[in-house]
Amino acid sequence: MANTGDINVGSYIRFNGDLCQITEYQHRTPGNLRAFYQAKMRNLKSGKSVEYRFRSGEEVTIIRVDFKELQFIYAEGDNMVCMDNETFEQFYIEGTMFGNGLKFMKEAMTVKVAFEGDNPISADPPTFVELEITYTEPGVKGDTATNTLKSATLETGATINVPLFCNQGEKIKIDTRTSSYVERVK
Repeated sequence: MANTGDINVGSYIRFNGDLCQITEYQHRTPGNLRAFYQAKMRNLKSGKSVEYRFRSGEEVTIIRVDFKELQFIYAEGDNMVCMDNETFEQFYIEGTMFGNGLKFMKEAMTVKVAFEGDNPISADPPTFVELEITYTEPGVKGDTATNTLKSATLETGATINVPLFCNQGEKIKIDTRTSSYVERVK
């Protein structure tokens, strides 16, 4: 059994019967009171964030998690079908596990999936993706002088804001964590 001193940000624990991932973790010692750990964690089933104070030295159950690099093949209903490139085994992963990055995924991308035993518990799309702009208003010469943005539709159907100098048919790099434009790809 592990205690609260063994936890850090990114750890997976079983809390009140549910799997949770620690997103923030601080050790606090307020004045004359006993020390405690302030934890903010995300429930992996419901996606809700919870804050909890652990006593110093309190026992917790740390979950062993295996990470696999899988190739995204196609979407089937609410599930994403991913394949292990070594064993060619296919996994059905809920689309909600990918969060906002789901709208930037296209076939043959490599995704990172966390498993507890044989069950997928969380999934991350690639941090940066390169996608083509399928529709945007045309740019005008001299539009690089300001930081003004315009709407653009990408090949996956997602819509983001891009600088005025980006045109239809160009490839751009997108940060899937923030859903924002990074740079043009040459």
